[in-house]
Amino acid sequence: MKKILSVLLAVTMAAAACTGCATAPGQSSGETQLQDASASKMNAVTHSSVGGVSVKNVEAPKYVFLFIGDGMSYPQIQSTADYLGAMQDPDYFQAQPSLDDNQGAILDGPQYLNFMNFDAAGSAVTYDSNSFAPDSASTATSIATGHKTYSGTINMSEDYTTAYETIAEKVHDQLGMSVGVITSVNLNHATPAAFYAHQASRNDYYEIGVEMVESGFEYFSGGALLEPTGSDGNQTDLYTMASQRGYQVVRTQAQAETVTSGPVIIVDENLADSDAMAYDLDRTDSMWSLADHVAKGIEVLDDDEDGFFMMCEGGKIDWACHANDAASTINDTIALSEAVDVAIDFARQHPTETLILVTGDHETGGLTIGFAGTDYDTYLTLLDSQKISFAKYDSDYVASYKENKTSFETVLADIERLFGLKASGSADDKLVLTPYELELLETAYEKSVNGTETGYDSQQEYVMYGTYEPLSVTITHILNNKSGVSFTSYSHTGLPVPVLAEGVNAEMFNGYYDNTDIYNKLAYMLKVQ
Repeated sequence: MKKILSVLLAVTMAAAACTGCATAPGQSSGETQLQDASASKMNAVTHSSVGGVSVKNVEAPKYVFLFIGDGMSYPQIQSTADYLGAMQDPDYFQAQPSLDDNQGAILDGPQYLNFMNFDAAGSAVTYDSNSFAPDSASTATSIATGHKTYSGTINMSEDYTTAYETIAEKVHDQLGMSVGVITSVNLNHATPAAFYAHQASRNDYYEIGVEMVESGFEYFSGGALLEPTGSDGNQTDLYTMASQRGYQVVRTQAQAETVTSGPVIIVDENLADSDAMAYDLDRTDSMWSLADHVAKGIEVLDDDEDGFFMMCEGGKIDWACHANDAASTINDTIALSEAVDVAIDFARQHPTETLILVTGDHETGGLTIGFAGTDYDTYLTLLDSQKISFAKYDSDYVASYKENKTSFETVLADIERLFGLKASGSADDKLVLTPYELELLETAYEKSVNGTETGYDSQQEYVMYGTYEPLSVTITHILNNKSGVSFTSYSHTGLPVPVLAEGVNAEMFNGYYDNTDIYNKLAYMLKVQ
């Protein structure tokens, strides 16, 4: 294992540096010489070809969009495409032939998301300084700064003595580009924070919020700030601080629609769990989508003649995968894709000046297309039976069940209405619960509603429910598995993530490389120090 790690670290170090890098604060001259030597080695290769492009002569894009699906890797993208294909022609996907049946229907295939057709397709390895199944803070640090660090750390070295400057800070300070940061979760959560903050712990929300306000970036939009008055509630309110520094703080959708310039902080009016934006499955047509936040960001940032850099995170993909909620995962992946479509429309107007990147920071949940109980078949249209996210079911229904000690029969009626799962029905109805599934549901109901012991040991209970509401996660597990998809974890996994690129210098993102090279390629083409 030590030998493998040494090889991986050596490869990463050789690819991590760019030419012209000055010594960072707290960095030794020896480290600088090592980076220079690594950069020379890298440039000897990349000047010949990086994804088929000679990087000696690359032009810097004026507009850069970086979309990060938190927790999104190949399974999240492909299951979404397959689901859309199934919904487009459900007869094919609902009546699939078995392997020994040669007379069955022919699958039409997935409905490709627009970014799946981008000019360049690469893959990035995601491990960090202490895990092959890393977290969002460290992986976003790698993307934003080109450095590895520990899980839970934002833009700081492993010894917490060196702060790493981000690509967003560099283009803002060195090139005069405007910067926008958008997320469907909290604005001081790990991934957005990795583009403006430098903290030993991702949980230092107040300190991260202070750095956000002090960044001077022109556009922040999405979920609310966590701990805006500090963990003890006695600090200066971050929104007040932002106003004092010249930010317009917008909390209603009507007011947000009138915004035309920055600096501005837009907090989505329809906040849901943990003061994040609602899951897209729960969003109504009158509520702003992630795409609306991107469109407003373009409107605010596009008056800068020096161009702009925009990072947009689909953060609730990760949250849905943690909870093993496939339907919510797919709907939030669609929401991210629709946000990318806004950037694609902008790029059509600026085809020689725009670069769009779509990637993930890591994979969450160990999602896969396939389940032991459905063999070679999938029934993805069954996921359309789910009308509500696990989180909204928890808050709007399970909380009431607990308070009122609602009967199992009444709960089953709600489950049928909200998730499509039925206690009885025709033999060919795939949403009818088996006796085994009914038993699982009743056990979870008893634990959630009545606090009854399951009889499981602690390991078995964690495998069944993780840290989630037993009733809710059991419902989604059953529906997932009936649909032919499954999860292996409530945490992150070590899968590589796609890096899909369109526009200026897109070819540089072809290949299989470390996630730090996303930063390296951007820094090189943008010519920042």
